[in-house]
Amino acid sequence: MTETAHDVTIGEQIYEGKAKKVYATSDPALCVVSYKDDATAFNGQKKGQILGKGEINNRVSNHLMGLLEAQGVPTHVVKQLNGRDTLVKRVQIVPLEVIIRNIAAGSMCARLGIPEGTKLKCTVLEYTYKDDALDDPLVTESEVLALDWATQAELDRIAELTYKVNDVLKAYLDAAGLILVDFKLEFGRLPDGTIILADEISPDTCRFWDKTTGKKLDKDRFRRDLGGVEEAYAEIRQRLLGAE
Repeated sequence: MTETAHDVTIGEQIYEGKAKKVYATSDPALCVVSYKDDATAFNGQKKGQILGKGEINNRVSNHLMGLLEAQGVPTHVVKQLNGRDTLVKRVQIVPLEVIIRNIAAGSMCARLGIPEGTKLKCTVLEYTYKDDALDDPLVTESEVLALDWATQAELDRIAELTYKVNDVLKAYLDAAGLILVDFKLEFGRLPDGTIILADEISPDTCRFWDKTTGKKLDKDRFRRDLGGVEEAYAEIRQRLLGAE
């Protein structure tokens, strides 16, 4: 990939994850994220492809991050370059997945033996350690501090931003006829230590249920072999972005 965009030259690939590739640029403070159609579940144990997923996730994530920026949540997004590629601020990722649960689903139900769809009396905030080999284990705040993965000030900021993301997105998605069941965020540090929202917000990282029917419109359709995977992703794009 060699082209010029936003006054930077895009260079060599520096990272490839399950859903994205990352490229260096001529500006050491910026990189390019390129979204793939590859789909994985259960920390890479199940693999496949969802046609058009990369473009949908790129556009949906940038749209939602733009909404969050307008509400005071700092993100890594600089500029969408095309359907699949976005110029972002280069960060040091905090090695945590930050999970918000508004309704019980997925691993929470399996772990606690409760029915999916159980309403929670308050929002649940969880941290897991980002390590596929360990199956992203749940960790406590004190473990994070003890292992120096983040400081108390960083954790406080991450929690503050995460709850704000939840408030903003719940209201926005409700207006689109969607329930925000749960979601996963990742945060990064800028060179000056500022914590900002990174990674993506998409049907890969959120559970979206139709408000009327309860139909799942996210990666659970792939995880659970429910069918209609591409259609679900396309419906989320249509509801959030219209005919764009």
